[in-house]
Amino acid sequence: MRSMCALYVDVGYLLSSAAVRVTGTSLRSGVHVDYPPLIDALVQQAKKISELPVLRVHWYDSARDGVPDQPQQRIGEVPKVKLRLGRFAIDGQQKGVDLRIGLDLVTHARNGAADVFILLSGDDDLTEAVEEAQVHGVQVILLAVPSAEGKPHGISRHLIRAADGLEILPPESVDETVMKVEMPPAPPTTQPVAVALPAGSPPTRATPRDFAGLGHSGAPRPSSSVLTYSATTGREPQVATEYEDPEGLADQIDRVVTNVLTAFRTSASGEALAELRAGRPSIPRDIDKALLTDLSERRGEFDLSDQVRHKLRAQFWKRCDEAP
Repeated sequence: MRSMCALYVDVGYLLSSAAVRVTGTSLRSGVHVDYPPLIDALVQQAKKISELPVLRVHWYDSARDGVPDQPQQRIGEVPKVKLRLGRFAIDGQQKGVDLRIGLDLVTHARNGAADVFILLSGDDDLTEAVEEAQVHGVQVILLAVPSAEGKPHGISRHLIRAADGLEILPPESVDETVMKVEMPPAPPTTQPVAVALPAGSPPTRATPRDFAGLGHSGAPRPSSSVLTYSATTGREPQVATEYEDPEGLADQIDRVVTNVLTAFRTSASGEALAELRAGRPSIPRDIDKALLTDLSERRGEFDLSDQVRHKLRAQFWKRCDEAP
């Protein structure tokens, strides 16, 4: 049996890292992906790294209730691509993806499916699976998405130490297949409000006082007691208390919120923007995940406290209200 390599792609890592490179935030809806050439670029890079033909591409992603959407169905029909799906938890986080990757790495290594495994992921949770696969005689080489500076983006140090090597995907593989989504601006729809006045009353002009307390959509602004919300429905909102600002936390939160909101507004349709406002206080799970991921990476903390999460989400709605 001739030697082969196998490619394992953590799509959550791939697309969030590519989105950071292209838009500055991990919001996946902010980018459009041309999948066929991207997958081909990954295969060519795996061949170059291993100097072996590729047995198969294992494509790991999440789906609602584990049911593939249309893009995932098309990817699953690409020759030599095996679609492996986890699911979304109620808080919008991936469930089952890391477990599937880890089990496949170990099982395929034990069965001698290939001699070299190329793993496109940066998740620390895969460290033990990599080490167990190596016990069965395979090489495991990490493949990273390049940051804007050309460095590997979001790779766990534990994972790097466990692997047999670290390679970086050529920047053009991302830049030519992952593009920023920019929706054309919607025409203004604001109409003058007609106000019935008693007969004989002189015409009046609205003053800033008349609009005090209103947000950009005409809805009342939140009071000074800030409520913080998550993407999880069915839970009571919690009141955030004042606390110290360690290591510029407030500035980091504001930068993350600004980047995510900018990416969302430039890529979202008018319907999506309306749904965001109508769904308040719930934050859509893709936006909430981007907020948490970007702040975690900026701070180097992968387990944000509830207090920090509340402050992050409160700042999101504050910036939404301030936007024109």
